[in-house]
Amino acid sequence: MIETEQSVVIDVGIDAVWTHVRDIERWAKLMPGLRECRIIDADRSHWVLKVGAGGLVRTVNVNVHVTEWGGPGRVTFTYDLEGDPVQGGGTYIARAVRSGETEVTLRVEVVGSGQMAKMWEAMGKPLLPQFAKAFAQQLKAEIEAEAENAGIVATEAARPSWPARLVRFVRSLFGMSGTDTAIERR
Repeated sequence: MIETEQSVVIDVGIDAVWTHVRDIERWAKLMPGLRECRIIDADRSHWVLKVGAGGLVRTVNVNVHVTEWGGPGRVTFTYDLEGDPVQGGGTYIARAVRSGETEVTLRVEVVGSGQMAKMWEAMGKPLLPQFAKAFAQQLKAEIEAEAENAGIVATEAARPSWPARLVRFVRSLFGMSGTDTAIERR
């Protein structure tokens, strides 16, 4: 068995992240070599991928089964390759780290069986962490781009500085009006 865990902080709140990841087709589209994703039902899908390692390129059929939709913080899944003695599973875990930020951790394991198990492990061990890291980064980029297009993510230039936010908070406590101060113009 080989496994990896990759984490990424997405500059979007956990609810917006969940809106994106609860759609399994969006996950499939991030897979390198995806040729087709067929949804069978709310928990099962069939993916056709063209994969390669070195000079070996082939098409694989993957059955994906989501065993838990525990949104917005957890998704658990299993998968198996048709015609190959390979199966596995993984989890998606999300937690709000700050207002407007979500940490996502992806865990994936691959289990080979039979005579080819050692070959699968030898080929996959160095590739799985790289693959999972690239997948997590692509997931982050896609969610942030979608949120920015929807106006969910504030750009750094549009965010008031922490002193300006403090002044606004203090003013709100005392019912003071007027927002244009030297601190807020910084």
